Amino acid sequence: MSLWRLQCFIALAGELHFGRAAASLFITQPALSLQIKQLEISLGFELAHRARRVTLTEEGCRLLPYAEHVVAAAEVFASAAGERGRLQAA
Repeated sequence: MSLWRLQCFIALAGELHFGRAAASLFITQPALSLQIKQLEISLGFELAHRARRVTLTEEGCRLLPYAEHVVAAAEVFASAAGERGRLQAA
């Protein structure tokens, strides 16, 4: 599990649209889809229903606040570490 994949999940949850979420991350829709799928595989369950409209699964809704907390904590950590402590996306 990586911070990047969590950031992808957070973006998807915010947009509820793969294309818009991908654009907000400056990546392609297939790249975002792959990151979400890899995160789901590592967790062992789906985070989003992929239909005409994207919706979060019950597990996705439950885990979203934790993902947001982890990413925010990582940003605070990087800030405290200073310029030399920048986090890498992958």
